[in-house]
Amino acid sequence: MVSIVRFLADSVSPITFNIYPFLSLNADPNFPREYAFFPGSGSGGGGGAKPVVDGSISYTNVFDANFDTLVSALEKNGFDAEKVEIIVGEVGWPTDGDVNASPALAQRFNQGLLNRIVQGQGTPRRKTAPEVYVFSLVDEDAKSIDPGKFERHWGIFSYDGAVKYPLSLGNGRQLVPAKGVRYQAREWCVLSPQAAAGNGPNGATWTSSVEYACQLADCTSLGPGSSCAGLDSAANASYAFNMYFQKMDHRRGSCVFNNLGVVTKIDPSNGSCRFPIEIDTSRLRPRKNSGAGEGKWGTVVTAAMAVVWAVFY
Repeated sequence: MVSIVRFLADSVSPITFNIYPFLSLNADPNFPREYAFFPGSGSGGGGGAKPVVDGSISYTNVFDANFDTLVSALEKNGFDAEKVEIIVGEVGWPTDGDVNASPALAQRFNQGLLNRIVQGQGTPRRKTAPEVYVFSLVDEDAKSIDPGKFERHWGIFSYDGAVKYPLSLGNGRQLVPAKGVRYQAREWCVLSPQAAAGNGPNGATWTSSVEYACQLADCTSLGPGSSCAGLDSAANASYAFNMYFQKMDHRRGSCVFNNLGVVTKIDPSNGSCRFPIEIDTSRLRPRKNSGAGEGKWGTVVTAAMAVVWAVFY
């Protein structure tokens, strides 16, 4: 590792590393919650953890502590830390998929981070503000969830470019949603009333159908502590059916589920649990030799480009 850093320093290239306070909080039930956030980022400007003292320096948040750990390591290995540029390649907070992941907590963390960036604030060992990249722009519904169901929900924008929570970018600038997004018809696939009442065809249960839907679509919002965790079993099934139905672009036969599913025009969203409608990609120009997955990739790229344009222009 030292040889790699020496090569970067000799070639005047930056060191890039990631800081994830959310992961620190989520991995350890004894981790001090307020230490994951920045002082003054709480409701009404409150918050702030008990400082962690390192010699003559007191740390009030894990971001500064993690950053300065690298600075200290560079110095102890003979590098002039002031001459080595350090870039934070990824830092952010997820909005769903875990009890510690919500729009409110993500807004609190990212706004505290942006305030520091706008003010040019550094860390106790590095007074100049580092270059920072917030992760991420939009959610990723096909990302591996091995680390946790929250992995698909890091975006500050939803899959369709909608703003998840307000963020002030400084100088009166705010996040704005993507414009001109076209959706599929306002239709949802839900568990039929007959099946929900226990009178499904041939006494069929919906467990296997839900498992099938969630193998192919994203059901991470159904997990404990997530936005749809409060649904009953019938609504759980409806959510799973709809996620599959939307992923299949409302194709004929994608809301059958052994005759347990039915298409409705009444939005089944409930409280914090949103039943989404897929983006209409039918007007996208088809590519030659396109693979089966390119349609969805095109959807993500189109939404992301629209979001970037909306934010920066």
